[in-house]
This record gives sequence, C-alpha cells and structure tokens, in this order.
Amino acid sequence: MSDVELNFERREYEDRIARTRGEMEARGISLLIVSDPSNMHWLTGYDGWSFYVHQCVLLTLHGEPIWYGRNMDVNGALRTAFLAPENIVGYPDHYVQSTERHPMDHLSGLIRDKGWGSATIGVEMDNYYFSAAAYRSLTTHLPNAQFHDATALVNWQRAVKSPREIVYMRRAARIVEAMHERILELVEPGLKKNELVGEILRTSAYGADGHGGDYCTTVPMVPSGMDATAPHLTWNDKPMQSGEATFFEIGGAHRRYQCPQSRSIYLGKPPQKYLDAEAAVLEATAAGLDQAKPGNRCCDIAEGFFSTLKKHGFHKEGRVGYAVGVSYPPDWGERTMSFRENDETVLKPGMTFHFMPALWLDDGGLEITEAILITDTGVEKLCNTPAKLFVKD
Repeated sequence: MSDVELNFERREYEDRIARTRGEMEARGISLLIVSDPSNMHWLTGYDGWSFYVHQCVLLTLHGEPIWYGRNMDVNGALRTAFLAPENIVGYPDHYVQSTERHPMDHLSGLIRDKGWGSATIGVEMDNYYFSAAAYRSLTTHLPNAQFHDATALVNWQRAVKSPREIVYMRRAARIVEAMHERILELVEPGLKKNELVGEILRTSAYGADGHGGDYCTTVPMVPSGMDATAPHLTWNDKPMQSGEATFFEIGGAHRRYQCPQSRSIYLGKPPQKYLDAEAAVLEATAAGLDQAKPGNRCCDIAEGFFSTLKKHGFHKEGRVGYAVGVSYPPDWGERTMSFRENDETVLKPGMTFHFMPALWLDDGGLEITEAILITDTGVEKLCNTPAKLFVKD
C-alpha cells in the first residue's frame, strides 16, 4: 500500500522475492509457506509481535505474496507490509490455541481455493515457528500436494546484505557500544544484577546517534562467578561481588537488525588464568580475523582460531561464530553459516557474522566477541568497543 512506511524501497523487496523464486524453481517448489517471522519480514516488511500464534507468508512463482495470520493481526499487516489488502488474509480467533481445529486447517482451504491443492509445497520443517501439528494439518487437508523440506531456503537468500541492511547493522552496532559503555560506567560490587540489566535495557531502547533501538531478539546474558561457567544464564536480583568475572552477552537492534557483542568484566584483581585466557582469545581471534576475507571459507576462520588457541593450551568445543542480520526472538542468528571446522561456505562481501570465541572456565567465563562484516578486501569490525577483559575494583 502507498501509505505504508517501509524500511526498504520496493525494488529491494522485489529483488528478494526474485532470488527466493529462483531457488524455489531450482528445487521444484511451486508454493512456499514461510513461517519464520524473520523471513516473513524480509520478504514483505511485516513486523509484529504475533509469532506466538500461527502465521505465514505464501509465495508462489508469480504474483504478489499473501500474508496469512490471525484476524486481529490483519491491521498490523496493513500497517507494515507492502501487500495489497486483498493479499492480507486473516483467520477467525476460534482457531487460536484450539484443541478442536488448527489454523493450518483454514490455510489449507485458502490454498485449495487458490487452485494450489496439487502444488509442490515447501515448508520450513526445522523452524521454531512451524510445529508438528501444523505439518500434520497441512498433509491431512492437502492430500494431493507434495511436501518438501524448505528449511532455511529464504534464510540463505539473506546471507549477503544490501547497502541499506548494512546501514541498519551499523546503527545497531552504535547501540550495543552505548550499552557496554553504560555497563562499564555503573558496574561495581554491591550493585544488584537486575538493576544493572534495567539500565542495559533502557540504553538499548534509547538507541544511539539519534537512532532508536528495537527489542533485541535475545535477552541479556549476564552471569557471574560459577554461573558464568554456563553460556546461557540470564540474571537475578543478587548483588555483584568482588572476585568474580561477569560476561555481558548483549545486542543492539535497529529496525529488526541485530548486532550482538560480548565483553567481560572482572571485579577486583583477576587471577592469572583469566589474563592467560584473555591473551589466548585475543590472539586466536586475530588469527581468525586474518582469514575473514572474500574467497576464504567459514572453516578457514575456525581453523585460524582453533589452531592458535591450542598453542596457548586452551580448548573450546563447538562453533566460534554464525551469521546474523534481521531476526526475531528467540535467536539473533540466521541459522545458516557457522564458523566451524567442517563448514566450507565461501565468504562473500556483504556477509555479516557474530564471531563468538567464548571460553567457559572451571570457575567462570570469558567472552570477548565481535560483530563483523566481510568487505571487498577483508573484514570490518562493526563495533569499536575495546577488545579486552575489563577490570574494575
């Protein structure tokens, strides 16, 4: 609609749809059911906190996409998506969380009415937002259709960011920088963790450089001491203590684009093993970043990091990074590429990642991470936060 304020020009959405259709044709898919809200947003502009109920975008090889969701969310689609009103379709509320019927039952009727009952249909099988019940409903009510797993089909089209997407990522980077600055300003022994997190969230919403912040797709991870031996604990209402390390895994967000970054703070004098871990992580990160250039592979970055870390006597399991960009809860990752030793995805200019070389020790954790952009000649760190273990008395 002409009065919808979109985050991108219409031709960028048209390009995204064309790229997605190219991949659909390559896979023999004539109808794609897109349930991931990040992908829905990327294709149409739709932006609402409505992903707790079933919704999707229907994309065929021709014509405008169709948004399908709860009736009460139709106005949200009219306000945020570029779609014509006739291509925004709601389902009645008695389908919501019902034990007698499912929203995909109603969607199947729409698909049959459109003449797509015998289509080759792609669905995002391994996705937070597409359930086993949704799949069962579709296969039951569309017996003449053929279903294909189209997990991450759209996600991979998002891998190389446009210039406007990179602008939003850089704005998000300024926001997470401001969040870390606020943490360093306030953190001290005796400060309650929940009070500190309140300031973190306040800073994230205020934004930076005149650009407001959106909600981050992941809540702040701010564990201290032994809690920091685990990667995904959040916060409590206990006061911070001297003699403990805390890592702050947080993200800035602008127009749904996420920029994660982690830093660690030790209150008091850090033990030597933390200083050794800091030196190892920083040198290994530099070795990984040396491999972050067009034409190299994700595994080259991983190998650069792991081989250097090993020289320092430290060991880390799992990946050390992943693609990031536009996202909705509960994850800021794009669920495509990862910096791990067997990922041979070739790096291209415009790809953005969270280089996440965290170490979890026997009595705490150390996270010094970077959001990065692959450029025409190498790599750019999106944030300017000093890369080190911060120490405060």
